[in-house]
Amino acid sequence: MEKIKIGVFGFGKTGKVISNEFLNDNLFTLAWVVRRSNEDHHKYASRLLGYEFDAGEIFSIEDIDEDFFLENPVDALVDFSDSTGIHLYSKAAEVGIPIISAISKYEPEEMDLLKSFSDTTSVLYSPNITLGINVLLVAAQILQKIAPHADIEIVEEHFKGKKEVSGTAQKIASALSLNVEEHINSIRVGGIVGRHEIIFGMPNQTIRLSHESISRGAFGQGAIFAVKFLICQPPGMYSMENIIAEMFRQNIPVY
Repeated sequence: MEKIKIGVFGFGKTGKVISNEFLNDNLFTLAWVVRRSNEDHHKYASRLLGYEFDAGEIFSIEDIDEDFFLENPVDALVDFSDSTGIHLYSKAAEVGIPIISAISKYEPEEMDLLKSFSDTTSVLYSPNITLGINVLLVAAQILQKIAPHADIEIVEEHFKGKKEVSGTAQKIASALSLNVEEHINSIRVGGIVGRHEIIFGMPNQTIRLSHESISRGAFGQGAIFAVKFLICQPPGMYSMENIIAEMFRQNIPVY
């Protein structure tokens, strides 16, 4: 079976973990990695991550020209860089390369650009691409419909240096039609990667839905899940939440 060729944008702390997850999966070949600087130019991500084979040639953004995606074809592009990366791969969309973006936040005009790519290729956008957090999000919406009068609070815990409110917590609040300022409780301690809990309070009982990322590898596994889904899809916009919701619908047990 021919392996799925992957190109990755971003080689920072998370990008390196994502690249490592693809290198560890026999279904994939890491074809290249694009990073903002010229550091490690034309070296191999695999070597820098401790492997003894060549995979994931490192390019800088200056290498991305009109012919880059034709000369370096991949089956899917995964973006873990920053919001400006979107301006570099319009040509990838034109030639039909599926795009997975896990960028935490886009400006409105950047979001419009990403959506425009879906005219010619399949695009999956999920700021938090972990499988577990999207299962949590869908389950919470189902529970809210079952118990619409429950009091709901969101607790998000992250590493001490994280200043802003979790974007994932804000997305949960939005999905449940909750005021962000009133219903999100933030905790910053130690080196927590990320933990989200949704508490449903009802008379005489409490239901808690929680998800914790133990390592950044969870993002890589989410990206792998997304690629496997997306490469079989026609042009259009997709999200992890939509995929999980459809799986819920297809697997509702009948008693």
